[in-house]
Amino acid sequence: MHDPAELYDLNEPLSEVPEGLNLVAGLTGFADAGSGVTQLGTYLLGTLDNEVVATFDTDILLDYRARRPIIYFDQDHLTDYQPASLKLYLAYDELRQPFLLLSGFEPDFQWERFTQAVLDLIDRLKVKSVTWVHSIPMPVPHTRPIGVTVSGNRTDLIDSMSIWKPHTQVPANALHLLEFRLQQLSYPIAGFILLIPHYLADTEYPAAAIAALDSISAATGLIFPTDRLRQEDREFVANIDEQVDQNAELGRLVGTLEERHDSYMEDNQLRSPLTDRDGELPSADEIAAELENFLAFRRHGDEENGPTAS
Repeated sequence: MHDPAELYDLNEPLSEVPEGLNLVAGLTGFADAGSGVTQLGTYLLGTLDNEVVATFDTDILLDYRARRPIIYFDQDHLTDYQPASLKLYLAYDELRQPFLLLSGFEPDFQWERFTQAVLDLIDRLKVKSVTWVHSIPMPVPHTRPIGVTVSGNRTDLIDSMSIWKPHTQVPANALHLLEFRLQQLSYPIAGFILLIPHYLADTEYPAAAIAALDSISAATGLIFPTDRLRQEDREFVANIDEQVDQNAELGRLVGTLEERHDSYMEDNQLRSPLTDRDGELPSADEIAAELENFLAFRRHGDEENGPTAS
């Protein structure tokens, strides 16, 4: 195997990156139902402060003919070439907690070498844990909270959050291989598979991004601003509900899915850590309000403690 370190260029010395951080990963290119992974990367990088730590070599890892980059044709000339990218970032959550983010395209080639490169970076940076997300279409209704299947060796997360634990063969992606190697090393790893309504798989479903962020928060303790996403989700669901009301066949489909979902969940004793004592999921407004109260309390505490600390 060629040197895995040759697959990426460091944008800054690793010695300047804090050690012991959580690594969050989401790569696009396979089974991205509801555009959950795409939205996750776009939202985090567009919302949070971040800087590039390492840039992977697109020419080596990407099959351009399978996933052609976009270039803009402006009447008589070409402009705005947008190549795919795969990068490791140092990012900061809502509370300025630093974490590492691996985001971009899923490699088409050299999975073993790519995996070893990421493992080397994990080792050099003494990463605390790895959490990754992807999403698949499932026969579930949009009127119920998005469920997740959790893989890896974080038994606390598996026991408390994984609602579906199948025995099956699945087409692997690159992060599956990374998880498999980390498990062999007994390294803390959790993979979250978002179970997205199959009839919304080809849409940009805001709830998928929210579920991804909630899963990452449960695994890492990181806090993310989601007000805009939750507002977009309310508008999206209102539009879907209107279409369901106007289409009897779609209404029957959703009703059948609700019955099957509720029947399954009645037999599933799992209680998500995101639900209340009655098993109800807080509304988007309640979650947003809770976050605002928490941040307000923290800011108030910082103001009181600031002069004393100095």
